[in-house]
Amino acid sequence: MQKLLRFLKTTSPSPLNFCSKPCAASPINRFSYFTRSYKSTSERGCDFWKFSMASSGTVKLPPPPIEEGLGTRFWIKSNKEWTQALYTPFLVSLAAGDLKLDSFRHYIGQDVHFLRAFVKAYEMAEECADDDDAKVGINELRKNVLEELKMHGSFVQEWGFDLTEGSPANAATIKYTDFLIATASGKIEGLKAPGKLATPFEKTKLAAYTLGAMTPCMRLYAFLGKELQTLLSSSEAMHPYKKWIDNYSCEAFQAAALQTEDLLEKLSVSLTGEELNIIEKLYHQAMKLEIEFFLSQPIVQKTVTPLHQEHNSGPQCLMLFSDFDLTCTVVDSSAVLAEIAILTAPKSDQNQSDNQLARMSSADLRSTWEELSKQYTEEYEQCIENILPSNTVEKFDYEVLHKALEHLSEFEKKANLRVIDSGVLKGLHLEDIKRAGERLGLQNGCKSFFQTALKNNNLNTNIHVLSYCWCADLIRSAFSSGGLDSVNVHANEFVYENSLSTGEIIKKVESPIDKVQAFDGILQNSAKDTKNLTVYIGDSVGDLLCLLKADVGIVIGSSSSLRKVGSHFGVSFVPLFPGVIEKQKQTADESLSSWNGLSGVLYTVSSWAEIHAFILGGS
Repeated sequence: MQKLLRFLKTTSPSPLNFCSKPCAASPINRFSYFTRSYKSTSERGCDFWKFSMASSGTVKLPPPPIEEGLGTRFWIKSNKEWTQALYTPFLVSLAAGDLKLDSFRHYIGQDVHFLRAFVKAYEMAEECADDDDAKVGINELRKNVLEELKMHGSFVQEWGFDLTEGSPANAATIKYTDFLIATASGKIEGLKAPGKLATPFEKTKLAAYTLGAMTPCMRLYAFLGKELQTLLSSSEAMHPYKKWIDNYSCEAFQAAALQTEDLLEKLSVSLTGEELNIIEKLYHQAMKLEIEFFLSQPIVQKTVTPLHQEHNSGPQCLMLFSDFDLTCTVVDSSAVLAEIAILTAPKSDQNQSDNQLARMSSADLRSTWEELSKQYTEEYEQCIENILPSNTVEKFDYEVLHKALEHLSEFEKKANLRVIDSGVLKGLHLEDIKRAGERLGLQNGCKSFFQTALKNNNLNTNIHVLSYCWCADLIRSAFSSGGLDSVNVHANEFVYENSLSTGEIIKKVESPIDKVQAFDGILQNSAKDTKNLTVYIGDSVGDLLCLLKADVGIVIGSSSSLRKVGSHFGVSFVPLFPGVIEKQKQTADESLSSWNGLSGVLYTVSSWAEIHAFILGGS
């Protein structure tokens, strides 16, 4: 039940939207949101209900965000791509300092081909720009690239590279450079032939298109430079690729990236919405080509990314485990079920027919939820305080933590029993639950991650969702709408009579102890001759035991209660990318296993894009 404690406490009193994004990460009450949102929903004539239950309903979109620059907007939309770039084997090895010199030599050779195309594209854009200031700015950027080529020349002198010999452009490099030159030449879908660009405005528009295809490269390298620079400790003055990292993290390169985005903004000021869409497509295409460029670099040593490559012999299975509420979803399932209950409840006790299950009125339901909310909040916070040791544990001890969470488990079961006894879950129609599940918003990137994992036959992937959710039908519906019927759901079940919930629950997973028992049982029942690599993805205290037992435990989000409990019992929380780099540094010792359960270390991420990049790579 604690899942809503960090999602709903600071939520504004507006009707629940299954597709909305979380607005807070602080601890919140699982029930308090229900009582606030239902009042406003009822007053508005159940507009939300029309959306969530009607088969042809549409989502009312939120107002557009405050206007941002094109470069910022396009960069944010490219989150999946630039995150994927960070986790490519080439950049992980480069950051760790164990990238073989031959691999770096090959990269430099390929990058020289690309930078020469960049210089040519800038020249063509400068010719098209009508504004003198824009011409000067583009010329400065072109000179910066020439300086970058000189830096590559310094690698030749320091390490004996010979870029004039044996460095033909590979397929990914050619694809990228051809795209740049074609864009600068005006060979863009929907654009007039180059020879017909007669007016200054048409030429300036082509300059904007060209900058749109070049901006993502500049921003990506500036981002990568900064990210890798933060990982260089003072003791790593002899990092073999420090010069490369320093170049792209320096203020001059960061300024050049901003200048490119500023020029793109100025050149695009007079363009139509359709023309801006063309720039966005060019930006996104260039970003994808950047990923292909990094993935095409040959790597000869063992790398820890993507994770699925960890298995390299014999029968293997990638076992993916995940929590559901606020790990996969943007709204807690309890809120959804309560929303249905309130909105389908009779306005008064007298409105019920003889053939219906006796239900509380909507007013009584709201009042009951408010009482449950208050009691749960007070008792949960007190329970968390009671299970914490008086002094923070110096060394991680799984058994001590397990014992402490047994007390939390008892609390959760008593809280669930109060919900059942209250009758608030009585009378929900199965079809309403399924339709709500189909419309239940999932976290950005969650569905595509699971889809990609299941479609890749080489991975031999099993996916298990372990959830406190009161109604597994809601979860199954949410995944089946995304073509994920093969996801194994382990959750509680409603009891129905004639497709109406009786208010009773078949209890299967109610607590941290139930979850870890289900986790252990799944692994025990897996094929004995198969080597399992287990990953658990979760976001709350209820996931803690499973997160720690998995080979890799990934915490998504920023649950303060999870960190508080974990830290008191000696658990370390490490951002995933720095953790990956440290693992990469250990790969020199082939006898060491990269990932092990019960290490006391959990890895934190902010998005499913990061999980996808780490586990599946470019899949």
